[in-house]
Amino acid sequence: MPTPALTTTSDGFLLHGEPFRIISGAMHYFRVHPDQWADRLRKARLMGLNTVETYVPWNLHQPEPGTLALDGILDLPRYLRLAKAEGLHVLLRPGPFICAEWDGGGLPSWLTTDPDIRLRSSDPRFTGAIDRYLDLLLPPLLPYLAESGGPVIAVQVENEYGAYGDDTAYLEHLAQALRSRGIGELLFTCDQANPEHLAAGSLPGVLSTGTFGSKVPQSLEQLRAHQPEGPLMCAEFWIGWFDHWGEEHHTRDAADAAADLDRLLSAGASVNIYMFHGGTNFAFTNGANHDHAYQPMVTSYDYDAALTENGDPGPKYHAFRDVIARHAPVPDEPVPAPSVKLPPTVVELGERVPLLPNAGLLAKPVRTEDPVTMDELGLRAGYVLYRTTAPLAGDGLLHFEGGVGDRAQVFVDGAPVGVLERERHDESLPVRIPAAGAVVEVLVENMGGVNYGPRIGSPKGLLGPVTFNGTALHGWDSHPLTLDDLSALPFTPSDGTPAAQPAFHRGTFEVVSPADTFLSLPGWTKGQAWINGFHLGRYWNRGPQRTLYVPAPVLRQGVNDLLLLELNATTSARALLTSAPDLGPVKP
Repeated sequence: MPTPALTTTSDGFLLHGEPFRIISGAMHYFRVHPDQWADRLRKARLMGLNTVETYVPWNLHQPEPGTLALDGILDLPRYLRLAKAEGLHVLLRPGPFICAEWDGGGLPSWLTTDPDIRLRSSDPRFTGAIDRYLDLLLPPLLPYLAESGGPVIAVQVENEYGAYGDDTAYLEHLAQALRSRGIGELLFTCDQANPEHLAAGSLPGVLSTGTFGSKVPQSLEQLRAHQPEGPLMCAEFWIGWFDHWGEEHHTRDAADAAADLDRLLSAGASVNIYMFHGGTNFAFTNGANHDHAYQPMVTSYDYDAALTENGDPGPKYHAFRDVIARHAPVPDEPVPAPSVKLPPTVVELGERVPLLPNAGLLAKPVRTEDPVTMDELGLRAGYVLYRTTAPLAGDGLLHFEGGVGDRAQVFVDGAPVGVLERERHDESLPVRIPAAGAVVEVLVENMGGVNYGPRIGSPKGLLGPVTFNGTALHGWDSHPLTLDDLSALPFTPSDGTPAAQPAFHRGTFEVVSPADTFLSLPGWTKGQAWINGFHLGRYWNRGPQRTLYVPAPVLRQGVNDLLLLELNATTSARALLTSAPDLGPVKP
């Protein structure tokens, strides 16, 4: 096997035999519109970075076994070509587990829903699935390795594995799987900088790196104690944090983060800033945490990064550039200016169509005696509308054994009667059934797959039998709603009355010259938004996020379409396109 381009010495790196320090920033191609990759990469170079880092999301690249998607926002070869054209090296982190606050931690749902597979282990069913995936993923990437003249100088084995397990045979399998398929570049692991995690997540002959956001001297000391020789590197230098729905927006003072970056570089360490540019969890791609309670991530992955969600240099960009300039060459070019924004625009949503009576136009129902989970319906993300009839009337408790995954709206004869949420551990709802044979409908939303810890693969949908006053409800029709194609919906002009049940709303607006903008929805409650068919993601007035980022390439000159799925009531028939983001109140 050829000698890797990046090699190690007793205390540093050599690139093609010359001393080299990695000054990298994280930027996930799958969180950025592909027509904006080149702009973001140029801004990385202008901040002083010589390298960018990205995960590779298995669940998007292989939505079904035996397939491989490498187009559009998943065109990783294009991203690598653009990085090389900008003069940047690349750290590639193909997982298979990536965490990343990403749906399922990047593990595909067709894998995680198999109860017999031991995830992230040497279980041959798990490693076999990985091998078959790598057989497809790696050949198109080999031309982009540094040994072939490409930008990729190092590849990660797993991701913070020491926080999860200690199956060394599994890590050895992954390293060998990469090597045997032509990855000759430097391999590395990354773990939180404490002895237990570093010991469990490391491999002999593979570079160990740390992840931390502060306590730089202590963290480097722990890393050196674990690995007496070799480069010191922080593979994730956390400069901000992510947000859950219902929390305040996390920020970190730019001067504080810059001071720790200076400490890292002054110690001679290499660094990967997490995140240089966070981007957006478009569509249904956000993850969730589930420790004591289920906590889904918001749509924005701004992360209080150096480059904001919409690609403008933030306070950290300027502070980091000044720090980097004290330790390495920084391009003698002007700092990029903020992008042009679309003028404030009002969008009238004058058409609508209710969801519940039209669900059959979006998905054929699946008939079962008892309710089945989303996973059993083969649904990776989205919603399921469950429908049955009540065998008896009266006041009582509608009980959902095992709860719901993740949020359920309940309707009786079309009227909303309540909401259950996984994060509140809801299992019962008091209802009135007006007559035997009344239609009971339950609209369940997958709010994002758990991305960290032992609950990855937790089921979604209705998680067990449903009873009313102890009597089981049987004969369920389940509509799996991916919302991939909404063209069949029969929109009609609104009559001006507020919507009282889930409905799609549509309107148009004119654009003279496409530019970045932010969708604001005062008066709306919770749902999904699309512009020109591009799925922006989830909105929720619970906050903290109050606007959705609309990338300029999504817009077109002339007439543009806005479509909302509003799940609850709305007191408005209009939306606003604004010139500034609102990610909510700041968490101190």
